[in-house]
Parts: sequence; structure tokens; C-alpha cells
Amino acid sequence: MLLLALSYRYWRARGARVLHAGKWLALLPVLFAVWEGLTAKTAVLPVPFFAPPQALIEVLHDDWPRLLDSLLHSLGLLGLGVLLGTSSGFITGLAIGWSQRIGYWVHPVLRLLGPVPSTALLPLCLFIFPSSFGASVFLIALSTWFPVTVLTWSGVMGIDKAWYDVARTLGASQRFLILRVAIPAALPNVFVGLFMGLGASFSVLIVAEMVGVKSGIGFYLQWAQGWAAYPNMYAALLVMALLCSGLISGLFMLRDRLLSWQRGGMQW
Repeated sequence: MLLLALSYRYWRARGARVLHAGKWLALLPVLFAVWEGLTAKTAVLPVPFFAPPQALIEVLHDDWPRLLDSLLHSLGLLGLGVLLGTSSGFITGLAIGWSQRIGYWVHPVLRLLGPVPSTALLPLCLFIFPSSFGASVFLIALSTWFPVTVLTWSGVMGIDKAWYDVARTLGASQRFLILRVAIPAALPNVFVGLFMGLGASFSVLIVAEMVGVKSGIGFYLQWAQGWAAYPNMYAALLVMALLCSGLISGLFMLRDRLLSWQRGGMQW
């Protein structure tokens, strides 16, 4: 009986998800039919500039080793840059929000360099760094660092001072106040900064791979455009869209797990 009850709850939850996505599942074949009709059948959207669905499927089937290799290179570059940018941004934001002395020196630098688009610094970074890979990692880290820093700083500054007073009354040390009060209370803001930083890092990743790095989805896109291989270009765009959406979905899943006490937040 227990097994039947658990099975019923599982399939009921799965059924609710299928029903929720049912309209999109019903619309997809219609969209593919319209796409096929506008490209391969009537040429309203001229081929090869607008590839039909069949050509896109053929590219995904035949060129998947190169697409997979490009995807792995992009993941490695993006992961390293986002990791460095997130960790440095979190530490910087926490330091500014906690210490007025540190904030006095760091805040002007943040206001000056933070709003500058990372891609505008690409020529300078290619000159300074010994390799295009290092320059790309720095630019991705910089695009992530600014929003994470600002939102972490905002989260720490927005904490009710009464929380610190209560903790100090109970004998809390400086380390306890930072690790057990400031950081947990600022985590919702930190995840907002991560969301913004991850979105900014995608555009920097593609630009960096198109200009400097000789591998990755951005490089594949440039190669396909240069050879007028438009089906390959659309396939790379599809892979990039799935990558970005998957990473952001994973970030929201991590947020929901770590911040299970927070209800009613934005869902992805």
C-alpha cells in the first residue's frame, strides 16, 4: 500500500508537469510545420540564409563531435571565469559592506570600472595577458565580478542592525557575526548577482571566443558564418541557447535548495 501511495504521488506530480507544458508540446509541431513551409517549401525565408529544420537536424547528427568539443571548451572557459568572478565579487562585496574603511578605498574603483562593458577592454586585455585564453578568463570574471560585488554589498548593508545587537548580547564573536549572520542574510541578494553575472558572462564568452580563443561555441559560430554554413550556425546557436538556459536553471535549483526557507521567489 505504501508503494502504491508513493507511486501515485510521483505520477501525479509528473502528470501535473506534463499538463502544465501541454500547450507548448502541442504548439511545437505547428511551429516546425510553419518553419518548414516558410523555408524548404515556399522559400519565403530564402535558403541557405534561413535553414530548414531538416538541415539543422542533419548538422546536429553529422557534426556533433565538433559541436561537443566546442561546447566543452566553452564550458571550461565559462566555468573558470565565473568561478573567479563570483568568488572575488563575493569577497569584495562582503568586505565593502562590513568595513567602512575598505569601502572607502574600493567603492570609487567599483564605481569607475564596474559599469564599463567588459568587451570594451578586450583589446587591452589581449595586449596585457600572455595568451588569449587568460584574457578571456579575465573578461568573463570581470563581467561576473561587478554584479556579484554590488548585490553582495547591498545584501550585507540591508541587514537589520538589531540582528547584530542580539547576537553580540549573546556573546557572538566577529567571525560568528560574519559567517552566521551577515552571509546567510545576504545570500538572496548574492544569487540575484549571480544570475545577472551569469547572463553577462554569456555575451562576453561568445565575443572572446570569436576574437581571441581558437575553440568554443563562439569560434564555431564565426567559422560557420565565414564559410556561409548557415545550418551549422543555427545549430551552434541552438546549442548555445540550451547551454545558457541549462546553466541558469541549475543556478535556480541551487538557490532553491540552499534558500529553502525563502518562499515566493522568482522561478525560472
